[in-house]
Formats: sequence, C-alpha cells, structure tokens
Amino acid sequence: MKCMNIVTFAGALTLSSLVLAEGGGDKAFEKMMAANAKAMEQYAISQGKSAPVAKEYEYGMKVDVVKVISVVRPAKVCAVVPAAMTYEDSKGQLNTIRYTVAGECRQRGG
Repeated sequence: MKCMNIVTFAGALTLSSLVLAEGGGDKAFEKMMAANAKAMEQYAISQGKSAPVAKEYEYGMKVDVVKVISVVRPAKVCAVVPAAMTYEDSKGQLNTIRYTVAGECRQRGG
C-alpha cells in the first residue's frame, strides 16, 4: 500500500509540473508579445504609420505580406505553441497575426 501511495504521489507531481510548464510558456509568450507590441509601436511612429493590432490567424485567411518586420519565435518545446508575425502589406499598412506552430523539438528528425 505504501508503494502505491508513492507511485500515486509521483504521478500527481509529474502531472502538476507539466501543467505549470504549460502555463509558464503562455505567460512567457504574452511577455514577448507585449515587448513586440511596444517595439512595433515605436517602429510605426518612426515610419509614420499606425501601430498594428494583433489578429488571430484563421485557416484560409488571405495574408498580403510584402515585408516581414518582426517574428515572435515559438517556444523550444515539443508541443503546439503560439507564434506571431508583424508584416507590412501592399498598401503599406502594418499587421500582426498570431498563429500556432509546432514547437522547436531538440529530438526532431533524429
């Protein structure tokens, strides 16, 4: 019985650490997005343009990219994670899209 309690405790500890790691990545991404938004606001002012507002990418969405300005890189984990890109379109407007990608796994491809 004592062994079963230890195994149950270890399993619960492992599961809770995975949940905390997931939430930590989201917080880190939000910090990176906030820093990117500030930088893009300053860039927009220096270019005489309005600051971009982040939009969620939807499948099939038309994206008119003339110049990539900034990319918020995905986390280095083996999971689906958020990323973002700020770009200038053919009208000269700045746009930011948020999307999900496969994280950068160390073990990818052997």
